[in-house]
Amino acid sequence: MPRDAPPNGGAPPEPVREDSFGRVSGIQTKLHCWAAADAGRRFDDLFNLVHDPATLIVAFERVAGNTGARTAGSDGLTVARIEREIGVSAFLDGIRSAVKDGSFRPQPVRERKIPKPGGSGKVRKLGIPTVADRVVQAALKLVLEPIFEADFEPVSFGFRPNRRAHDAIADIHLFGSRGYRWVLDADIEACFDTIDHAALLGRVRDRVKDKRVLALVKAFLKAGVLTELGEQRDTPAGTPQGGILSPLLANIALSVLDEYLHREWKPGGRMSTDNRRHRRRDQGQATWRLVRYADDFVVMVFGTRDHVEVLREDVAAVLAPLGLRLSPSKTRIVHMADGFDFLGFHIRWRRKMGTRDQWHVYTFIGDRPVRSLKDKIRALTRRLSQQDLGETLIRINQITRDWANYFRHAVAKHTFDRLAYFIWWRIVRWVKAKRRWRWKDVHRWLRTPTGWRTIAVDGIELHNIASTPVTRYRRRGRIPTPWPRANHA
Repeated sequence: MPRDAPPNGGAPPEPVREDSFGRVSGIQTKLHCWAAADAGRRFDDLFNLVHDPATLIVAFERVAGNTGARTAGSDGLTVARIEREIGVSAFLDGIRSAVKDGSFRPQPVRERKIPKPGGSGKVRKLGIPTVADRVVQAALKLVLEPIFEADFEPVSFGFRPNRRAHDAIADIHLFGSRGYRWVLDADIEACFDTIDHAALLGRVRDRVKDKRVLALVKAFLKAGVLTELGEQRDTPAGTPQGGILSPLLANIALSVLDEYLHREWKPGGRMSTDNRRHRRRDQGQATWRLVRYADDFVVMVFGTRDHVEVLREDVAAVLAPLGLRLSPSKTRIVHMADGFDFLGFHIRWRRKMGTRDQWHVYTFIGDRPVRSLKDKIRALTRRLSQQDLGETLIRINQITRDWANYFRHAVAKHTFDRLAYFIWWRIVRWVKAKRRWRWKDVHRWLRTPTGWRTIAVDGIELHNIASTPVTRYRRRGRIPTPWPRANHA
């Protein structure tokens, strides 16, 4: 497809979509390679890439593939309604024209409050942009992400391509096993709500020279919020959670922390080699390692508690210019022998059972995720619920499979067994009450001469969470980006 040719009427045929993905992938690879080759390069003329027809097609596919595609923004439009009433091509033509001529204006995001996990009674504010805004945000991300990924440090893992929470846990496991056992378990208070716009845009300008792209990013930051009561509120700070671009912008802002704490690990730094780290520790100085996942992070220290106290003050000073501060209630200093929770896992340095002097770092499932899963099962199997058993089994299977797949790399076998027992009994008691059965009816339903059969209805079987294989997650060394570092003229 020619660069300036708009998609023609009707849905784009499959070859055009494939060409669009290939074109965007090639552009991203070039941008990433250029950024990696020159750390001081500032990119101009990115605006044309943002409203390129291929970029918008790929951006729409990303938006339509998200579960949030069924949720409408402040204009009431969903992806399905756009496809049915407007047509994808006409919709993207309108976006492209508005972005290209400068008339595009982001709409206020629709605010929705959801309870935070753990039963604390607190709520998390999510922003739901319009579909048009999501598409433009996705287009911006397609262009900006390869550039900034060249600068991001290897110590951050949240909302980055080819990285996941298990990589962060593997890093903690590795360094905890090597003596980094004092931990600054930190949390940034209301990070997404309080990031200073000027400081964030300043960091974006370090790499982006195109004023039209900068103006578009700023417009999304200043778009405002439409509250649940229908009131419009300005957004003088922060990036609304729920926006496609928000995680990337948060990582751009928080990379200042990564750079500060990781700089001594770079070639020539005071912690860049084993010998230099040993020498520091012999001199009574500490060595440390940052592991960050979005706004949650830990600083692991090979040293003393006093060293961690000093680092906490340093971290607070680094975050202050961004308008951020550490949460007093969630930030604490712990020793790994006491354990701490991170990303749903409980990590602890403890003696191996059956031995006297063998100590290891173990990763268990945290108490909060277990309580949360049980609460979801209880909600689906309330005694007075008249929900269809087959539909309930499908939903329970979806929840337990996803949950177990996330935690299967922990010391989880015993927890899986207990949860399987809990889920089985919840369903049996619910069915017994729903059908007004006695226990002999339950036995007739599930009991066989050789034991209990699997709960099933209409060919739908209850997934046994205890059958999930528990495997060790192997730490990956250098995690590759999606864009190969080839030579591009």
